[in-house]
Amino acid sequence: MDNEIVNRVANSKLKVIDLEDYYPSGKRVLFDIKDWLFEDLVLREKDFRVSVTEHDWSQYQDCYVALHCSTDAIVPDWAYMLISLELQAYSKLTIIGSLETLESIIYASIISELDLAIYKDSPVIIKGCSNKPVPANSLVLLSQRLKPIAKSIMFGEACSSVPLFKRR
Repeated sequence: MDNEIVNRVANSKLKVIDLEDYYPSGKRVLFDIKDWLFEDLVLREKDFRVSVTEHDWSQYQDCYVALHCSTDAIVPDWAYMLISLELQAYSKLTIIGSLETLESIIYASIISELDLAIYKDSPVIIKGCSNKPVPANSLVLLSQRLKPIAKSIMFGEACSSVPLFKRR
């Protein structure tokens, strides 16, 4: 009797896509503008513009930046726009929102650019576990892009996947 261990997953037509493989390098920064507001609540245009002008934006070189205000202040849209224009020369991407929103937007861009031709008419597993912050939203976007292409879509690991879609 032959006791050779055969890796049936490696020998199958099953293709695995791991979004962690596409995780872009670069520091993620949550930029809170509350310190530039009077009493953390009121935006005084002249003072705010001085803060923007005097700030060292070079420290955000090659960073991904999420702009937000951690207080209940009403911040006009132009304030975020003004900061984003200063960051444009340094950051890889600037958005308004949380770090989670930032990751979702980064991955949405990556997924929209992926060449998925290698998955045509193949059973595909979207890998579930990762060591890097892969947002759930990106898994949804990827599964939607794969549906018209793949023969089937599963989620998880080859040893324990959850079937999501099978073309009829």
